[in-house]
Amino acid sequence: MSKAIEEFNDYRQKMNEKILGADNLVLKRLFNLDTNTYAEGALEVKTKEMIGLSASMVLRCDDCVKYHLEKCFENGVTKEEVFEVFAISSIVGGTIVIPHLRRAVEFWEELENNKPQPYLS
Repeated sequence: MSKAIEEFNDYRQKMNEKILGADNLVLKRLFNLDTNTYAEGALEVKTKEMIGLSASMVLRCDDCVKYHLEKCFENGVTKEEVFEVFAISSIVGGTIVIPHLRRAVEFWEELENNKPQPYLS
């Protein structure tokens, strides 16, 4: 796993544990609601993650963008699909999204470059 991906995931996990460890009922409910929102339902998880990615780009949240990019990658979103999400996000959000688009493309490339290779005998 690349250093960038590993650092992002380690930090996220560490801080989530601290936040949830504070035992605040409202925060626990918020985290639970977030988890359940992206669960399989009338929409497939893959579709929900693409929606989350687009919303995160428009809201200009780099951590959220990375999170949803990784979930998109895990759920089989193709490069062509993710670039369509990037296009929609850029149209909706305007040119202010472009710096986030650059970082998103860079993180997507990290994910692609760290994809486990099939075992060849």
